[in-house]
Amino acid sequence: MAATFIADKLGKGAKVAELEGVPGASATRERGSGFHNIADQKLHVVTKQSADFDRTKGLTVMENLLQGHPDIQAVFAHNDEMALGALEAINSSGKDILVIGFDGNKDALASIKNGKLSATVAQQPELIGKLATEAADDILHGKKVQKTISAPLKLETQK
Repeated sequence: MAATFIADKLGKGAKVAELEGVPGASATRERGSGFHNIADQKLHVVTKQSADFDRTKGLTVMENLLQGHPDIQAVFAHNDEMALGALEAINSSGKDILVIGFDGNKDALASIKNGKLSATVAQQPELIGKLATEAADDILHGKKVQKTISAPLKLETQK
């Protein structure tokens, strides 16, 4: 979703920085893999670096990335905390760069509403809870359930 959003906004070959989560964490692997399924075909990921899912590290890492890659057009962060930190660094630099996070947390949604953060790939906790309780009910009633139950993600953007 994030890669498609960036490509739609900036065009094929847009220069992107990727802020990764904690190295080796399942969320880091899965979010990176999902992003690269599209990004590797449509975007030019010029740099990627871990910021450990941390807002302060997101700010610091982004400051450094802007020095080494002043032509970055967009940032995809593996969570909203890193995205919000990156946004602070970008705002301080005076640059206009798309920033997309992941999670759909309260601060990110407020930042989107205020026209700052470009987008977040939002998980849907209410739907996840509903699917989990339905699966539990099925188990209690002797029905088989799928080993994995997927809940769709939702892209939240500035309207």
